[in-house]
Amino acid sequence: MNESGVQSLVDQETLSARVDDGDVPRWVRRHFETFTDALLGERNGTPFPCHFGAQSVRDGEPLYTAVPSTTDPDALLAFRDTLLEYLDAYPDAPGRASLVTFFKPPERAFTEADYHETLWHLLQFLHVHDPEPWPADIPTDPDDPHWEFCFGGEPMFPTCRAPFYDDRKSRYCPVGLEITFQPRALFDGITHDTEAGERAREQIQGRLAEYDGVCPHADLGDWGVEGDREWPQYLFREDPEQSPDECPIAVTREHPKAAPPRAEPRASAGDD
Repeated sequence: MNESGVQSLVDQETLSARVDDGDVPRWVRRHFETFTDALLGERNGTPFPCHFGAQSVRDGEPLYTAVPSTTDPDALLAFRDTLLEYLDAYPDAPGRASLVTFFKPPERAFTEADYHETLWHLLQFLHVHDPEPWPADIPTDPDDPHWEFCFGGEPMFPTCRAPFYDDRKSRYCPVGLEITFQPRALFDGITHDTEAGERAREQIQGRLAEYDGVCPHADLGDWGVEGDREWPQYLFREDPEQSPDECPIAVTREHPKAAPPRAEPRASAGDD
């Protein structure tokens, strides 16, 4: 699990230098290169639909981490700690500093259903091992329009890219699962109920249709709007037979859900 260049929080300049110097595993390099190529490039003559995300990468604002397993408990606990470190760091970081998370690709071929299962396993693990209680003002029922994933006391929007998208290239990653965590605070001033947010929404949806060559996904919506739901937007479904009909996460306000690690017993004076 101790691969060089993973399991730490780094800024874009540092990760780019490590990629150039060959100081990261090949899968991390491929993730970083395909991520930056997508956000800074064009498709069908159209820039990446989310101009906020593209500009953020252009300005070197995101923070990054790489996780060597989606199942190993030690790797996931280290990921939890990195996410907590990010939540402490992002308010003082310049611009809109989201957390881009690269996961090591699976050894076998994954189906769409596998990726959905993996995403919700990761989010459930984070929820169970969250050191902070679920925020009092966020519902625990994913079928509530005001529900969204929370961790470390922060509501956030985890956006995924994965290899199973054929047409929807704005969500396509050829390497494996990739999650960009965006705390709700990063959307201040550009939510759907603001003039700036409405303009941004129209521009992004127009670019989506041109970039992907298909209509924006039917599940695309806005937080807090009746009829819209957050959880299906994290990893858009392509095949209804392989995607969940109901949100697979079980959220409770019970806290803590997992006991903290037991401390190692101290040696007594006669143990030497």
